[in-house]
Amino acid sequence: MSSFTFEELIEAKKSLDSTLSKCEKAFVKLKENSPQHTLMIRRINALRISVDLIERELLKFSV
Repeated sequence: MSSFTFEELIEAKKSLDSTLSKCEKAFVKLKENSPQHTLMIRRINALRISVDLIERELLKFSV
């Protein structure tokens, strides 16, 4: 992974957390098995992976 500062990672995580929260709220309103529903599932999974990877990088700063 490229070198990012601690502050950059924190800001990126905040942004992704916000987007993830909005997606999860919108998800419950979507009709099951619709293309939008499927896309939102994939989007939420991608955001969760992104947040997890950022958190792993942040742990390296505390070591």
